[in-house]
Amino acid sequence: MMKHMAPALAALLLAGIAHADQDIPDKYPESVLYDAPREVIPGVWSAIGATAPPTYENSGHNNNLSFIITTDGVVVVNAGACYKLAEALHEEIRKVTDQPVRYVILENGQGHAALGSNYWKQQDVPVVAHVDAAREIEEGAHGLLTRMQSYNRDKADGTEVVSPDITFEDEYVIELGGTRIEALYLGPGHSPGDIQVWLPQKKLVISGDMAFHQRLLPIFDDTDTKGWIETYDRFVALDPEVVIPGHGVPTTVDVVTRYTQDYLVFLRGEVQKLLDEGATLAEAYKIDQSAYSDLDTFDELAARNAGKVFEAMEFE
Repeated sequence: MMKHMAPALAALLLAGIAHADQDIPDKYPESVLYDAPREVIPGVWSAIGATAPPTYENSGHNNNLSFIITTDGVVVVNAGACYKLAEALHEEIRKVTDQPVRYVILENGQGHAALGSNYWKQQDVPVVAHVDAAREIEEGAHGLLTRMQSYNRDKADGTEVVSPDITFEDEYVIELGGTRIEALYLGPGHSPGDIQVWLPQKKLVISGDMAFHQRLLPIFDDTDTKGWIETYDRFVALDPEVVIPGHGVPTTVDVVTRYTQDYLVFLRGEVQKLLDEGATLAEAYKIDQSAYSDLDTFDELAARNAGKVFEAMEFE
């Protein structure tokens, strides 16, 4: 497939298959953005965040901030981790198009997706989110704001918690400038209200946290790993040619499957063996996950992931 693609996109996809490095310096020092937006396919851009935890140096830009340009406006995916990141992304959008931003879609209710929403609302741009993500923002965003302020310090200035303007349960479709943009909830997975943004005409999906590949996926208390595996099948059924994941460079569905669904199946299988043997949580932390040790955040997350899965599967 790559030989038919533009060289820039092919390079991005190849980078997604190669070993990731989380020790690289900020790629865009003149901006609070970790890296400048790049055009993935014609009309679809993404500012790829650091595949590392949020820090002052990366300004909390450790997820992907994407935008879709149509002949009648722009749709942004993810508001950013703070007001200043949203503002910086808007500056980049203005460099490549005169079209106004019409909508901002949140991939979920996490801080780096949602906390920049008040900037966009100041621009009279409606913010769209799944009902569960909106609930997460209402119930937990002030805690997320406090944590963001602790690492972002002065870069947090101007950020305020606001609620989405538009919520949906199964899908929200935007028809803009001849482009169909589908915000889809395919089922439970990484966190409440995780959605995917599907462009059927372009065969491209902005997957959000449905799919990982350069960094080890994190498992939280509210992560439904069993449901995630089942939901993932519906994600694959979209049959995308290009995946812009929630973290890491654009790649293919085969690559993200290896590091997402295959990893979840592997980890649940290893935990089930321990449960069948009557083992304890301490043994779960020792599960050999070295096949995934080349991924960023492996050291921070591998043992914790195993523990979370063990605790959840004890009660399934």
